[in-house]
Amino acid sequence: MSMTISALAQAGGVGVETVRYYQRRGLLDTPERGAGIRRYGEADARRLAFIRSAQAAGFTLEQIGELLRLDSGQDRARARELAAERIAALDLKIAELQAARAALERLARQCHASEEGPCPIIAAFEGERA
Repeated sequence: MSMTISALAQAGGVGVETVRYYQRRGLLDTPERGAGIRRYGEADARRLAFIRSAQAAGFTLEQIGELLRLDSGQDRARARELAAERIAALDLKIAELQAARAALERLARQCHASEEGPCPIIAAFEGERA
């Protein structure tokens, strides 16, 4: 299978500029021009899918680069370490989001409880700017 950068981008669910960005970052190879057009193959499509899946799991582009360099048969320990780091970061983010949700829920209850005075939601956000 041979495809243009446009077809590769479409197959990967990204824009052409994203493919070029991944190439500049060293995550995707830039093929030589054949008859003036760069052609991408199935391996490029799989690599792009890998990058997108790893991003969806929350890995940074630096971590994705490292994952791409790992040997799937030899580097399991490092892959597990990277995954554990991501899980810890996700757990922290989840805790932050839960705290934000609880605070907003509390403010919404306060706002609903009384029509007197300033809205607690707006007042809380104005307080952050002060």
